[in-house]
Amino acid sequence: MLIGRVLVVGGGTAGWMAAAALAHKFAGTPLAITLVESAEIGTVGVGEATIPHIRHFNATLGIDEAEFLAATKGTYKLGIEFVDWGCKGDSYIHPFAEFGAPIDGVPFHHQWLASEGAGAFEEYSLPIQAARRGRFRRPDGDPYNYAYQFDAGLYARFLRGYSEARGVVRREGKVVDVALDGESGHVRAITLESGETLEADLFVDCSGFRGLLIEQALRAGYEEWTHWLPCDRAIALPCPNTGPLPPLTRATAQESGWIWRIPLQHRTGNGHVYSSGFTSDDAALGTLLAQLPAAPLAEPNRLRFVTGKRRRQWVGNTIAIGLASGFLEPLESTSIHLIQVAIGRLLDLFPTQAWDPLDAQEFNRLMALDYERVRDFLILHYHCQQRDDSKFWRHCRAMTVPDSLAHKLELFRERGVVVQYREGTFLEPSWLAVYLGQHVTPNHPDPRAGGAGVTGAMAAMRAEIAALAATMPSHEAALGMAA
Repeated sequence: MLIGRVLVVGGGTAGWMAAAALAHKFAGTPLAITLVESAEIGTVGVGEATIPHIRHFNATLGIDEAEFLAATKGTYKLGIEFVDWGCKGDSYIHPFAEFGAPIDGVPFHHQWLASEGAGAFEEYSLPIQAARRGRFRRPDGDPYNYAYQFDAGLYARFLRGYSEARGVVRREGKVVDVALDGESGHVRAITLESGETLEADLFVDCSGFRGLLIEQALRAGYEEWTHWLPCDRAIALPCPNTGPLPPLTRATAQESGWIWRIPLQHRTGNGHVYSSGFTSDDAALGTLLAQLPAAPLAEPNRLRFVTGKRRRQWVGNTIAIGLASGFLEPLESTSIHLIQVAIGRLLDLFPTQAWDPLDAQEFNRLMALDYERVRDFLILHYHCQQRDDSKFWRHCRAMTVPDSLAHKLELFRERGVVVQYREGTFLEPSWLAVYLGQHVTPNHPDPRAGGAGVTGAMAAMRAEIAALAATMPSHEAALGMAA
């Protein structure tokens, strides 16, 4: 039998995404959904870039894309540009698409590696060529995908309106106490600063880094990964737009971390992710200010974090989602995606009054896989590079990586094989973009690669992609912003 009451603790992107999805999924049922948040407690709200999976989330909720983009001041995103990562002076783009197409049954990257005069690898990606030209068009049978860049605070506000229109009740207040059931150990109720007590059957902890329920009350434990991902601080600082809006997010490597730049319709999001073990807070701010394209629009928003995840993200009758469940730095724009994944898992395993512990076990198993596989992909960027200009980069290159990543690297370096996951966020084209973009090449590519006709086929492919990219409208025109 369906449980009767769900209480989401915390708003922000995670809380309102969870509330909206629950309201949509259980429309027409007696399930009561309440969200409690305090206007006095700020949200992190700097996660402005996404990957294509967000389109499915919005579409499932029946959200109109044009309405969503207008409400969130959003822009389109064809990929992420990485500047100075493999070596200083480098630039490559991780697109949301395949590179080229197999020739004579041989994977494209092997044909490219074996062909002299084949041009740059990125010339075989339509979204990269469009992004380099500042152009965008929704795919119409074309083999590529896209995501969004938007104001996370405005997205939460948009989803609040969606949720409340579908029966979600918002309660204002700070949580000051959590009561546990003496027999089951489940959360029974929370108490607000006003003295009001709120009870529920299922609690969704979206309280951010604090983990009010999952950690402070239920002691789920935390698995720290800073020995692999040493960045532990960030400074966010918006500024006005200063020119055409590129349909991509940019990540530029620095001496002790990297700087993001995210174009929105009304401003540009900037930030510096860095390791406090290799630079000071003042120096990090100076680095960011020196590269800001215009005067800042606000005071610096400083964040501290510990990369890793809760050992258990579902404990008893409580599920942690968003920052309460863990944090992987925003290098590949996965924060909102991991919120979406957790919501999807919750909906798939939504508990009944029987409270089968297998539901929580499976949720925790799957979320651990998701976090670990994103973790490995992020480590790849730091570890596989040839920079020798700072202690930070030398440390990252010398560190021992997880066995799961070491296995993938060994197979690619030896034979150009991209290990496939049954479950995971990033597929073969993503790994290829970073491997080849950061100069990781196989010792022994496919021996079938090359041969008669391959050079001509590749030239034709390259020319067709360039021609298609040139016909696309500007990013601003696609957004309806062009004069």
